Amino acid sequence: MNRRSSILRSFGLIASAITVPKLSAFAEASTSKKSFRIAHITDVHMMPLIGASKGFAKCLHHIQNLEQQPDLILNSGDSIMDAHRGGRSVAEKQWKLWHDVLKNELSVPIVQSLGNHDIWCKSENIASIEDGKKWALDELKESHRYYSKDLGIWHLISLDSISPDKDGRWYTGKIDEEQMDWLKNVLAQIPANKPTMIVSHIPILSACIFFDGKRFEKNQWNIPGKWMHEDASDLKDLFFKYPNVKLAISGHIHLLDRVEYNGISYCCNGAVSGAWWGGNYQQTKPGYAIIDLFSDGTFTNNYHTYTT
Repeated sequence: MNRRSSILRSFGLIASAITVPKLSAFAEASTSKKSFRIAHITDVHMMPLIGASKGFAKCLHHIQNLEQQPDLILNSGDSIMDAHRGGRSVAEKQWKLWHDVLKNELSVPIVQSLGNHDIWCKSENIASIEDGKKWALDELKESHRYYSKDLGIWHLISLDSISPDKDGRWYTGKIDEEQMDWLKNVLAQIPANKPTMIVSHIPILSACIFFDGKRFEKNQWNIPGKWMHEDASDLKDLFFKYPNVKLAISGHIHLLDRVEYNGISYCCNGAVSGAWWGGNYQQTKPGYAIIDLFSDGTFTNNYHTYTT
């Protein structure tokens, strides 16, 4: 990603010491007292450089030392760095670092989703990308690239955002036809009174993408399909049929926002790695979200920073 490369060059692979005011938390009032608590981590970008493993360990310590510890950690992808750009041995080293940190520092259950950086492939074609996804799923210890799980009174649906680009340019953000059929069936089967949360690596709907680089040129806003779901309109129409879909979370952009549309909150929850372990990315500090899911269908989505 050009924006990541330029950031790393500008920081000289040294963590930034920039200080910004504390980011305001996103919250929604709830009359319930007890919640199912999720720590949403995303875009860790594990690599054997600039203290990534130490930074990730520090983040996990911060999460697990909260006064109310989460019931679950949800990782929405890009666990490692640029798997498809290097040789297989480079990706293997990154995955080893990932597993070492989880083995030594993690004491909370974790569920995981695919990100584009997790996928190693010899060439950017459909067959190679599918093979790369299978390897990444083995490393993430997940059996399926998309899945559906109950979280007590709530339901979780995890999507695979990474689809081969039809023009052969690596990937784009969308779900494939098979997955769309599956999603329609799952939503139809979830009880109408069960609140539902969607997780995708690439945002389905986002505001911060408009400010990530020079996006307005020649009287037009230009948003790549790699940055926001190409099928956002189709998903929006599908979700509108199911008022129990309350929340959709994502990562990928490394920025923090919340968009309210048709009764759904779309939250892009920053990045554990910030500017790819180079300090803040724009005004967003390295961090994670704590999501409290309440039995009355309300929730809170609060961003926590773990650096000083």
